[in-house]
Amino acid sequence: MPASRPPAASAKKPVPPEQTNAENFYYMKQMQSKTPMVILLTDGEVIQGVIEWYDKSCLKVNREGAPNLLLYKANIKYMYKVGD
Repeated sequence: MPASRPPAASAKKPVPPEQTNAENFYYMKQMQSKTPMVILLTDGEVIQGVIEWYDKSCLKVNREGAPNLLLYKANIKYMYKVGD
């Protein structure tokens, strides 16, 4: 008697969506409220400022008393709101 096989593809979990829009929602919320952010880069440098805009690969950060920066997302280790 042959061994029973699991049902074909119907038993697999569906693949999650490639984009959930969570990142977009987060950036839009911080931009609209002009939330001061702390951004830690992969090399250890700490940047403070407000996110002005973003795209697929970059963030533009406005800083007070320092030049504004265009940061590649790949160079960002993590970020959080000032005071958190």
